Amino acid sequence: MKKMIDTAFVYMILGLVAGVFYREFTKFMGFEGLTTLRAMHPHLLALGMGIFLILALFVRVLPALPSEKTFHWFYILYNAGLVVTVGLFAVRGIFQVNGTLLSAGASTAISGIAGIGHMLLGIGLFCLFIALKKAAGKVEA
Repeated sequence: MKKMIDTAFVYMILGLVAGVFYREFTKFMGFEGLTTLRAMHPHLLALGMGIFLILALFVRVLPALPSEKTFHWFYILYNAGLVVTVGLFAVRGIFQVNGTLLSAGASTAISGIAGIGHMLLGIGLFCLFIALKKAAGKVEA
């Protein structure tokens, strides 16, 4: 449970920093308009802090959950996916705010890597549900 709360705390800090960065960077650069930087703050808070706070409660109710092998895979894949996804939001957003024109290849590469991050998130969530089912089965038995 402590690991889940610690992870949620890290994502809370990152989410708050991302929100301040978005606001201050766009203001400093005189940028008005939409940018993917705005997606960093809610992704980190909802998918990072929120999910791990909820999981802390699940660990309390299902004490076998953290010992499930698929939960370990969830933790690795989900965190990697979220970091990759948000990192690519930052890269694209900084280019947008700076007015940097990306080649079609560079834009596609950024989108592709962000897509890999989303896939890791999805696979991680799949692993989480397998772990939840296994841990719940141990409680019922």
